[in-house]
Amino acid sequence: MNSTVINTSEARMDQKRCCTFLVENTCFAVEADDVTEVLQRGVINNVPLASPAISGLLNLRGRIVPAIDLRIFFEFPAAPPSIKQISLIVEINDEWYCFLVDKLLDVKPYDPHQVTPPTNESSSVLTGVLPDTDRLIHLLSPEKILKSLLNIRTESLSVG
Repeated sequence: MNSTVINTSEARMDQKRCCTFLVENTCFAVEADDVTEVLQRGVINNVPLASPAISGLLNLRGRIVPAIDLRIFFEFPAAPPSIKQISLIVEINDEWYCFLVDKLLDVKPYDPHQVTPPTNESSSVLTGVLPDTDRLIHLLSPEKILKSLLNIRTESLSVG
């Protein structure tokens, strides 16, 4: 009886949680521990010469937060006016970033052993794919998204 209780508690310790959301009918997720808050899209001020995926800057309680449109980042069409994008605020290295998503779904527990690693170079911002009951969940690395945006920006500024 005791060993069953221990095994169950060990299984729970292995479980992680992810915050799932839709972008152009594709299900993505980030680690729930990285999410600071979820807001309706606020006023975003444009940034001249920024990468197209950077929608601008959001002032959130005195903090300047870069807003990244995941539709543009993944090269999906721009959101139609009928979609009221949601701001998913994530914390990366003690800084806040806003990911604009189409629809927030749920916070789901998952077993890291069920995650399939990405198989090709085009999915460089993915940490893996997780099967769910009705769809695949594409687990994202917010750090890799930022690094990718910095690389794009650096390449566009290169001379020669």
